[in-house]
Amino acid sequence: MSALAEPIPHGTRTQRVGRRLREWLPAIIVFGLGLAAWQWLVPALGIQRFLLPRFSAVADAFWTSRDALWSAGWFTFKEALGGFVIGSTIGILVAIVFGRFKLLGAALLPLAIAANAVPIIAFAPITNAWFGTFNPQSKMAVAAVLCFFPVMINTLRGLHSVRPQQLELMRSFAASELTVFRRVRVPTALPFTFTALKVATVLAMIGAIVGDYFGGSTEALGIQIRASVGISQFEYAWAAIIVASLLGLAFYAAVAAVERLVLGGWHASTRGPAE
Repeated sequence: MSALAEPIPHGTRTQRVGRRLREWLPAIIVFGLGLAAWQWLVPALGIQRFLLPRFSAVADAFWTSRDALWSAGWFTFKEALGGFVIGSTIGILVAIVFGRFKLLGAALLPLAIAANAVPIIAFAPITNAWFGTFNPQSKMAVAAVLCFFPVMINTLRGLHSVRPQQLELMRSFAASELTVFRRVRVPTALPFTFTALKVATVLAMIGAIVGDYFGGSTEALGIQIRASVGISQFEYAWAAIIVASLLGLAFYAAVAAVERLVLGGWHASTRGPAE
């Protein structure tokens, strides 16, 4: 039996699990301390309810209104997902074009930077005028704008990060530019792209919720946060924020899982320090 076919020793798996636990332990401790401070330190410091309610009150509002909150969260998540797909796809395609045609990229990249410099709160009302205030596509457009630039610029950086030795080797085999692009540049760019995609998951949620603040369906999470604050239901507003955070974390974890699946352990970004 070859070495590749041998089963992984049980001890190795145990070590990996132990390493993962050690990696997550600081975050778990900090998270627990943060919740404890939220629960007991807030009233001790005399922080008013409209600034930050106690965690127990927020948790109670979360449990009592869980069905409405998750329904609103799912509605907004679909807007964020649509914007993520649109913005990331366009960003990757533009990066490929800029990477393949460098003169075109040098000419148009400043325009992409200028578009990214526009504050998103200034762009949201414009998308409402384009698509309609109650149309989810207006929120998808806001999320797509936020996702586009980081995905595009990181993918472009990855395409340009190929080592000269790799290019010389491919050219020594008389490989065409298309072959070099497909077999060298794209695999090199994948870790950069996935890093940007993970950042874009968070930006997509932000974009969808910010878009809701300028008008939208009452089913949307952003609208419910704004409305609950307006009638002093601060516990419900914070519960809605927690739902948005949980959905953002799940979105990020899903993209990270796809990254590990696609890269398949061949790149250092998918392995632990001892692997």
